[in-house]
Amino acid sequence: MDSNGVFSGDGPVGGGSHVSRSDESLRRCVHEVIDFVDGNGWGRPPVMFALVPTALIAAAEPSLLDQLDDGAELTPIEQESLPDDVEGGSPALDEFLATTSWPSEIVGCVLVQEIVVLPPAAELELDSAVDEAAAPALSDRHTADEAARTAAEGHPDRREARLIAAVLRDGPSIALLQLRPTDDDDPFAGLELRTYDNLAPGVVSALYATLEADPDL
Repeated sequence: MDSNGVFSGDGPVGGGSHVSRSDESLRRCVHEVIDFVDGNGWGRPPVMFALVPTALIAAAEPSLLDQLDDGAELTPIEQESLPDDVEGGSPALDEFLATTSWPSEIVGCVLVQEIVVLPPAAELELDSAVDEAAAPALSDRHTADEAARTAAEGHPDRREARLIAAVLRDGPSIALLQLRPTDDDDPFAGLELRTYDNLAPGVVSALYATLEADPDL
């Protein structure tokens, strides 16, 4: 995925064989988040979740014990809605993340956003077309990003998808892609989640940076 929310790739689903406890905790949270956002349907704005130690929540709010997942090390907590101008893959989302920070009690975070996916050949074709059509105006990064997003959203081979990125403070990260089902897909099939080498490194780095930022500044 590039900075303007366009992902190209056709690689296989992957995953390491060695899984640490922190890996397992993060994956469990990510799948809980995915089930939650999928239940809300498509066409939704980006949403963030804070990852909080379950024991901390139980100690602070004993009345919530019956709502917490027994045995879960971490619990995802949905955050307030992002500003209205923040869309998946947009410069506004980049700017929002750059100004986001978390208190020390938050050990990780998850970002879910809807993006446009293109096949690799279509991505190369789009890059060439945008460069030729708007080269004088593309010296500004935001202008270039918006031009690429607009072109991708109008491409005949586009697919809508969810990009789910999650990180733990000083720990592992996960990035997954969920393609929006087409009319030909089995409506009763389970969720198809994909991952690729070096998927959304800019988003992952931005999430790590939110955990490193000083919330008092």
